[in-house]
Amino acid sequence: QVQLVESGGGLVQAGGSLRLSCVASGSIFNIISMGAWYRQAPGKQRELVASITSGGRTIYADSVKDRFTISRDNAKNTMYLQMNLLKPEDTAVYFCSVQIHVINSWGQGTQVTVSS
Repeated sequence: QVQLVESGGGLVQAGGSLRLSCVASGSIFNIISMGAWYRQAPGKQRELVASITSGGRTIYADSVKDRFTISRDNAKNTMYLQMNLLKPEDTAVYFCSVQIHVINSWGQGTQVTVSS
C-alpha cells in the first residue's frame, strides 16, 4: 500500500505563505491517475482544494484560485501545495491524496493555522 506523509504546516500570519509537501513511500507520482490536496476544518467536511492529473492539468477550488499552486516532482516522489496570501479561513488540516487506478491513498494530514 502506498504511504503518504505530509509536512510543511504551521502557524502563519494572514498574507503569509507556506509550502506543503507530500512524500510518497515509493516512486508513484509518475503513474498516478490523480493527485490532490484536501483540507478539513473543525466541524466541517473534507474539502477538495486542488488536484493535478497524470497529464499535469490542475484544478482549484474557487476559494484558493490564484493563491495556491499544486505541483509534483516525480524524481523526489513528492507533491506540493504552494500557498500564498493565506487567509484565516484557510486554517485546516491539509491532507494529500493520490489515486492509482481505482485505489485512493491518504496521508495523515498537516495542520495549517493562519492568524489574523
